[in-house]
Amino acid sequence: MNSKSTDVWVVAACFNEADGITRFIEVVLAQTDIDKLVLIDDGSSDSTVKTIREWMEKHPEAPVTLVELTRNFGKEAAMLAGLDQVLGRCAAVIQMDSDLQHPPQLIPNMVRHWRAGAEMVTAVRDERDQESRLKILSATGFYRLFNRLVDSIQLTDGAGDFRLLTPPVIEALTQLREHDRFSKGLYPWTGFHSVDIPYQRPTRSSGSSSWKPHRLWLYALDGLFSFSVLPLKFWTLLGVAISLLSLIYAFYELSITLLFGIDVPGWTTLVVAIFFLGGVQLIGIGILGEYIGRIYMESKRRPGYFIRRIHSGPDSRA
Repeated sequence: MNSKSTDVWVVAACFNEADGITRFIEVVLAQTDIDKLVLIDDGSSDSTVKTIREWMEKHPEAPVTLVELTRNFGKEAAMLAGLDQVLGRCAAVIQMDSDLQHPPQLIPNMVRHWRAGAEMVTAVRDERDQESRLKILSATGFYRLFNRLVDSIQLTDGAGDFRLLTPPVIEALTQLREHDRFSKGLYPWTGFHSVDIPYQRPTRSSGSSSWKPHRLWLYALDGLFSFSVLPLKFWTLLGVAISLLSLIYAFYELSITLLFGIDVPGWTTLVVAIFFLGGVQLIGIGILGEYIGRIYMESKRRPGYFIRRIHSGPDSRA
């Protein structure tokens, strides 16, 4: 049976959140605007699934559904799995993290904007007290670089996955089945208007973030290569520039030879030129490899995730 047209659901991805997941569930369900909570376990290696199931057994009346993925497919795949679960079954869905750094207390404000006619409501962090200065500078630099390289969309610094989505937005996002998903770019790419509301991110209640520097770097590359081909165009321009410089240098050497005779070639100049051009070629091949690798992954057309089982309470809408 489909849910009522006024229902608001919450979808949250979980990965190794056993220490704080019960508190998250209770805080979310305490919000009067929420009708159902859907948890997506992204292949946790700790007791997250066991903890959630034990809580559900103690609270059989609670409107909670646990979707257990077969392994860790990544947060982007888990969020897609959540959207697939709620598609066509609620009037609005709120995506958020399960570590309580997305404060559930912001939900009533998001719902008010939705009821006022917003197609999408985005929570935007207005400060980053818990982050290092290096991470702040790198994140700000990424947003500026992305917005310069990509003409079709613009990212808002501090806007993440904490969003309220209406059915048209959910349907649009679930149609985008690309392998290397970059949701921060997919949200504005759909073209639906968003109302941004600021919030201050609280301290993580338990555990530690799985987003290490190398994973953030790879995620940033996914964003750039998914929405822009300017790196390829840049390397074309760089090749043309180097070719022109080489012609100018060749003309200069020819002129010097004709005017003053043959000079002994410099070893240092030769080595520097070889290493410079070799490095440029390898970097260019690497950028080509990034795009070709993404074409290769997309050509396989593999599903983004697999579900082991779905645990639901007595609620027939699950």
